[in-house]
Parts: sequence; structure tokens; C-alpha cells
Amino acid sequence: MDHSKLQQTLRYTFKNPLLLEEALRHSSFVNEQADPNVRDNERLEFLGDAVLNLVIGYLLMQAYPQMREGDLSRLRANMVNETQLAEIARGLDLGANLLLGKGEIQSNGQEKNSLLANALEAVIAAIFLDDGFEAAAQTIKWHFNSLVQAAPELIAGQDYKSRLQETVQSTIKEIPQYRVVEESGPDHEKTFKVVMTVGSIQTHGMGRSKKAAEQEAARKGIELFENK
Repeated sequence: MDHSKLQQTLRYTFKNPLLLEEALRHSSFVNEQADPNVRDNERLEFLGDAVLNLVIGYLLMQAYPQMREGDLSRLRANMVNETQLAEIARGLDLGANLLLGKGEIQSNGQEKNSLLANALEAVIAAIFLDDGFEAAAQTIKWHFNSLVQAAPELIAGQDYKSRLQETVQSTIKEIPQYRVVEESGPDHEKTFKVVMTVGSIQTHGMGRSKKAAEQEAARKGIELFENK
């Protein structure tokens, strides 16, 4: 497969393209191959998980020198969970590049959070093996920077989305809907605008990540409900 577009999106060009190929090779695909030397991405996933956790921990310590260990740990866990990694993988269009077996293709494996998250970790490991720690760290920093910048909202424990949903379901029995209506700025410094709609209420939120923008829209929604 031609992965030139993926490498452009990653902002990293492999010296050894075979490493990227391995990172995108799911076990379901390998199981259908006659060649016993073809390897899946599970070992790379193992290594990528370690590299990712180290780099994210370092970035958080740099950005928030006064933050306590417990808060750092919780924040890192939020940033590298399966859902968040899958969201970043979708932004890279990683699913379109995955090598999957017939069964996974039929069950839309390219859209599964678990497969996308694992593949992203494997790609990070492939970059690490291809050009060392600095290259992997720079790639991680590039694609996770908006989450690091949005950390204060998470640190404060202000989960406005959950609070809004509890408030709404106890009154009008509806679920708030969030929609990204605008993205602006360069890739490494994007600003997102989100619209939240529930019942007759509609609010807007801006943020350096989709989650931060959704939280802002939810916060405004709570204010409107409490003032009704």
C-alpha cells in the first residue's frame, strides 16, 4: 500500500517503510497470510504504549510544574485512553490504512476504537525504532499538543458535560447533542467551535480541543438551565 498521504498527515517520513507497514498490520490480516515471517503490530503496540506514556508524562510535567502526582496521573490516563487515542487516529485517517482480515473488514474493523488506538501506539513505536526517541516525542507532541493545552479544564474536575446531562435528563428527558461547526488555525494550534443543542436551548463553545469546546458549550448550557 502507498502510505505517503499518511506520512504527510503524521508529519513524519519513514526511513524504513517496512516498520510502518508492520505497525498497520492487524493480527487478523497476518492470520490469513501464508508467509510465517509476516508479523502483526502487537509487539509494536506494547512498545508504543510505553513511549506514549513517557512522553505525555514529560509534556504534562513541563506544562504544569506545580501539579501534584495524582493529578498528573489522572490527566495522563484521560489523554491516553482508548477513546481519545482512537479519536486522534481518526484524525490521521489511520483506519483507511489498516491491514485487516476479511472478518474485521466485514465488521468495519477500521472504525473500531480498540483497533485504531492499538494501531496508533504501534505507529508511535515504529517511529521510535525508525529514528529514535526524539522523533517519536516530536510526533507525539505535535498531535497531542491541543490536549495538553486543554488540560486546565480537566484538572479542575469541571465535567460540565456530565452535569448538564444529569440536569437535562431529570427535567426534559433528552440528551445534549454536540456538533463541531468550525475549525480554525494551523494543525498544531487549532481552535474548535462546537454547538450544543438540547430541547429549545442552543449554546456555543470554543476551545483548543473538541473536548474543551464541548465543555465550554455545556457550561453555558448549565447556566441557562439554572436561570430558567
